[in-house]
Amino acid sequence: MGQNNPLFEPIHGITLYDYSAANAKIANGVAVDTICSALGVEVPVWEDASQGWVQRMQEDADFIVISEMGTLFGQADQHPKLGHLQPQAGAGNTQNLQRLATDRYFYEELCGARTAAYEAGLDGARWIQDNYGISLGDFQQVAMQWMEQQKDLSSEEITEYVDYMEAKRQEYAKKFADENGGNIADDVEF
Repeated sequence: MGQNNPLFEPIHGITLYDYSAANAKIANGVAVDTICSALGVEVPVWEDASQGWVQRMQEDADFIVISEMGTLFGQADQHPKLGHLQPQAGAGNTQNLQRLATDRYFYEELCGARTAAYEAGLDGARWIQDNYGISLGDFQQVAMQWMEQQKDLSSEEITEYVDYMEAKRQEYAKKFADENGGNIADDVEF
């Protein structure tokens, strides 16, 4: 990371790593006041710093801040002050989360299912949470890890995963349509 780059200067003492890890934790249901207390700042200070980081990302034509934020977002659990924070209700289904992080096909299946759910008028993130106990924040963190690894894949491997996800999307689309009394177009005869 460009330590000498003014874009990476902390805002009110909040570094990009603090900001990124905090957002990962917030996406997983950790309360903002819990984050602020762990960072040792008041909520208004956090909100001001947060706006400052958003503004920096908007002004960064080379996307280096966003790119670094994505990397740091995926490392939230290693953050010295925020890594241990968990949402009050417990952190979802760890077995499914572990599988999501280690089984690319399972990840692609849930991506396909989520897309099919949204296409069927359901909340895809909520569907994954309800059926697998994986929060949107946890899902996004794993997605960032898979994206990092994507650059090491051949175009054949990428195509294989995309095709697999699309097949799963179609499979879940049929399942959701059947659960909702069939697809509306099924009744139309030409």
